[in-house]
Amino acid sequence: MNGRTVLERFPAGGPRGSWPAEEFAHARRAEGLPAEVVMDLATDTFLVIVRSGDASGDAAA
Repeated sequence: MNGRTVLERFPAGGPRGSWPAEEFAHARRAEGLPAEVVMDLATDTFLVIVRSGDASGDAAA
């Protein structure tokens, strides 16, 4: 239902903010993975994830 695979974690307190996470996600998208960046407030990290399960994505809303 809410499955996801975390590809990488980046600290939110870094001097470049979310840029490293966005750059990593961009590179994965160039490889064909539907990677996206989300914020994990509990751990104060940016996560690069790939959602799994629902092939229709956000269209099911």
